[in-house]
Amino acid sequence: MREVRKAVIPAAGLGTRFLPATKAMPKEMLPLIDRPVIQYVVEEAIDSGIDDLIIITGRGKRAIEDYFDDSPELEMHLRDHGKHETLKTVRDVSSLVDIHYIRQKEPRGLGDAILRAEKHIGDEPFAVLLGDDIIRNHIPCTKQLIEIYGQTGRSVVAVEAVPREKVSSYGIIRGTPASPSLYRIDDIIEKPRIEDAPSNIGAIGRYVFSPEIFECLGRTSPGVGGEIQLTDAMRILLQSQEIYAHAFQGHRYDTGDKAGYIKVIIDFALENPETCDEVAEHLSSLERLKPEDLRAEKSISQGTVEPFQKY
Repeated sequence: MREVRKAVIPAAGLGTRFLPATKAMPKEMLPLIDRPVIQYVVEEAIDSGIDDLIIITGRGKRAIEDYFDDSPELEMHLRDHGKHETLKTVRDVSSLVDIHYIRQKEPRGLGDAILRAEKHIGDEPFAVLLGDDIIRNHIPCTKQLIEIYGQTGRSVVAVEAVPREKVSSYGIIRGTPASPSLYRIDDIIEKPRIEDAPSNIGAIGRYVFSPEIFECLGRTSPGVGGEIQLTDAMRILLQSQEIYAHAFQGHRYDTGDKAGYIKVIIDFALENPETCDEVAEHLSSLERLKPEDLRAEKSISQGTVEPFQKY
């Protein structure tokens, strides 16, 4: 059984939940303090043993390629101004891992985006990491899946229990427990209505697939939203081999959701030495207020200008 050394990061989505900002910039480049979302995903792949990375891009995503490329003019400016620590940070980004870029010419869904990588992947198993999800743990989520693939020789997807009101936003599994954190998937349904959902266990943005998934993707017809759905291809794969679902260890942030994006910024700011004290103080000042009080206060408050004082 071959090692999992390659990974695909689909980053061709339109980012409609963050319009109008994503009209001019990829959603994967939205900043978390001083790094874009996609860098955390790339670093998870590297920390999981991946050394060959394919990013699926689309029209208007050139900023992703530029970010991971060398920047001679910027580097020269930083060197000339003695900003050596910042220079090292910039250079480290461009030397993280070998990255290849493939363009999805039109937004035809996650399944189609992954299918674009078939020629590069060949007959090897590979990981898929969605750029919307940041998952933090001392053992990367992707590495957890790779270990399970090594034990079973079968495709595996990360899952977690999702809130009832969000079931219709996920691929929901029906599974048979194989161990305390592992299920054999019996079926998976893309974005079901709550009354049709077989469980509240949803697939999130981490997968390890055997190469047979490509043949299944090629046979998949457009599904929900008129797109090639990865879950539909997984249902085809289930006809010939087992797929496992792993209740991963770690904390997941959905940065493709506005509230989730704000939460991860707050958590990361509280860990950052440059921002933690001021952010903690600000949050402490808000603890006494209820959400409705905050909205009311912000809507009626007016700023005042204090007289200038010399210190």
